[in-house]
Amino acid sequence: MTCESQVLYRPFRPFSLASSTFSTQKYHQAHIPRTMAGAPQELPKLLWNTESVKDVAESVGISALNEDALRTLSQDVEYRIGQVIVEALRFMRAANRTTLTVQDISQAMKVLDVEPLYGYDSTRPLRYGEASLGPGQPLFYIEDEEVDFEKLINAPLPKVPRDMTFTAHWLAIEGVQPAIPQNPTSAETSSKELLPKGPGANPALAALAGNDNVSFRPAVKHVISKELILYFDKIQAAILDEDPDEEKIRFRAAALESVRSDPGLHQLLPYFVTFITNQVTHRLDDTFVLRQMMELTEAIIANPHMFLEPYASALSVPVLTCLMSRRLGGAEDEMDAVVEQYKLREFSASLLGTIAKKYSRGNSLLRPKLTRTCLKYLLDPSRSPAVLFGAVKGLAEVGGPEAVRVLLIPNLKPFDEAILRPLKEKGEAAGLELEALVGGVMSALWSLCNGPREALEAQTGPPTDERTRNELVEFVGETVGEQIARSRKEALIKAVLEAKAFE
Repeated sequence: MTCESQVLYRPFRPFSLASSTFSTQKYHQAHIPRTMAGAPQELPKLLWNTESVKDVAESVGISALNEDALRTLSQDVEYRIGQVIVEALRFMRAANRTTLTVQDISQAMKVLDVEPLYGYDSTRPLRYGEASLGPGQPLFYIEDEEVDFEKLINAPLPKVPRDMTFTAHWLAIEGVQPAIPQNPTSAETSSKELLPKGPGANPALAALAGNDNVSFRPAVKHVISKELILYFDKIQAAILDEDPDEEKIRFRAAALESVRSDPGLHQLLPYFVTFITNQVTHRLDDTFVLRQMMELTEAIIANPHMFLEPYASALSVPVLTCLMSRRLGGAEDEMDAVVEQYKLREFSASLLGTIAKKYSRGNSLLRPKLTRTCLKYLLDPSRSPAVLFGAVKGLAEVGGPEAVRVLLIPNLKPFDEAILRPLKEKGEAAGLELEALVGGVMSALWSLCNGPREALEAQTGPPTDERTRNELVEFVGETVGEQIARSRKEALIKAVLEAKAFE
C-alpha cells in the first residue's frame, strides 16, 4: 500500500474541536506560504463560509467563538468534505461512470467510518432555486417539478406486463448453491444481515447495508386468546364502576383479588400498564378513578406470577403522577375531597417505594431517578402544599432512612422558613395543609428509629429540656423542632440529633 492510499483510507474521526484543531494546524502549516524572513503572508481564502460555522455553533449554545477558531473549523470542514469527495470519486470511477451519485457519497462515508446521510436519491438532477431573505442572506431550496396534467393524460400507456409464470430450480445441490440468477449471492446475503430486525432495531443499519428508505413491518402480531380479552374487558368494567351498591363493591374487590393472585395473566401485563397510564393521564379530575388505578397497580405488583421488571419504569410514571400532580380530583373547597386527595398521595407514595425497592436490582437507575425527582419537587418553594406533601412522602418511601437522613433533614430548616411559617401565619385557612405537611415530615423522621413505630410511640419520656429543644429548633426549624420536642419521644429525638453528624 502506497503512502497516498494510506492517507485516503485512514479512519474518519468524529468531528470535535480537539481533533479539528490538530488536523488543521498541519493543513495551515502546509498551505500558508512564508517569506524569506519566515513571516506568514496573507491567509488563503476559505471556500467554506465561516458564518455557516458560526450559525451551527450558536445553534448548539456556543456563542463565544473568535475569528481564529471559526477559521480553523472552516478549514477542517473543507478538508473533511474534500476527503469524502475523493472517496466518492473512486467509487464513481470504479463503476465506469462520469456522474457522481448519492450512492457514491453514501459508500464513501461508510468507508470513512461515518454514519451515512439520508439525502435525495433521484434519477433526475435536482434543481435548486434561490430566494433572498435580505442583503447578503441567500436561501436555497429544491424546486418542485411541475407536471402538465394534459401531457400526463395524453402520454402513452406503459407496456402490458408479461403473464406470471412459475419455474423450478435447485436451491442447493449436495449443500452447494449453484451460481444461477435465481439464487442469492453472498454479497446479497451479507447485506440482508444488516437489515433492521424487530420493532426496536436501529434503522441506520439499513443505510449501512446500502438499502435506504427500507420500510419494516413486523411479521408477528401479539396474539392473545379470546378468553384473556374477555377477562381484560371484565376487569376494566368492574374497576371503573362507581356504583355504591354493595354487589358492585364486592365485584370490584373480586376483580382486584383476581389480578392480585391469578396465574396466567402475564400476557395482559402491557395492556394493564397502558390502561393505567391512559386513565391517570385523562382522568386527573376524578379521584375515584385515580384511586382505582392505584389499587390495580398494587394488585399487579402483588401478583407473584407476573414478571414486572421490564415494566417497572413505565408503571412508576402514573404512580408518580398521582403523587406529584398539582391538582387531583374536582372540587378543592370540600373538606372530604381534600382529605381524599392526601390519602391518594400517601397511597401512591407507598406504591412508588414498593416499585423502587422491589425492582431496583434489575434497573439500577430506577431508584436514584425517582429519588431525584422527589427531591427536585421538595426543593421548589413554588409548589403547592399538596405537592410538597407528596414529595416528602415519596422521598421517604423511595429513598428510605438514608435519604431522610442525608437529603430531607438538612433541608428542613429552609423548608420551615419558606413553607411552614407562611402556612402557620395564614391561620385556620391553611390548617389542614400545615397539619398534613408536618405529619408527613414527622412520619419520615420516624423511619430513622430502629424498631416498630407503634412500640416506640407508646414510650413517652419526660418533658424535653430547654437545651435539647433549642438544639432541635436550630437544626430542623421551629415548627418541626417544636413538634418533636412536644412529642417527648426519646427515640425520635435521639435519631434526629444523631443526623447532625451527616451535615
